[in-house]
Amino acid sequence: MVKALVATSATQGFRDNDYHWCIEGELVWIAPTCAKDRDDPDGGCGCGRGFAGLSSHRATTTAMVRTLHGISRDDYVMVLRSSVEEQGYDIVDVEGLADSLLELVADLPEGAVLEHRLDYVQVRQGVPY
Repeated sequence: MVKALVATSATQGFRDNDYHWCIEGELVWIAPTCAKDRDDPDGGCGCGRGFAGLSSHRATTTAMVRTLHGISRDDYVMVLRSSVEEQGYDIVDVEGLADSLLELVADLPEGAVLEHRLDYVQVRQGVPY
């Protein structure tokens, strides 16, 4: 079992530039930020504030912490590796990336809704979970 981030529509609209194009509940990760958004999470692309879906290859500005029973760390690494390769990313240390994503949520409560703003990931303030 792992605790990981999944796409959610919960709290959409909290920010006026929220978007949710993922499949509800799919695993997400934080993809590298493009040049348009590198200095501004509210830039023209949206990747500076989004989580990328591992299945749909779409994105959302909100992700939820979920405990995934029946999925091991090795399963999680395999899914992450497959998705980033399909999307054309050249990530050398997928296991390290997986571990950093799992560590990010390890101490967060089940159901917490997170947002991503460039190098910062935080629980949405003022939003019950």
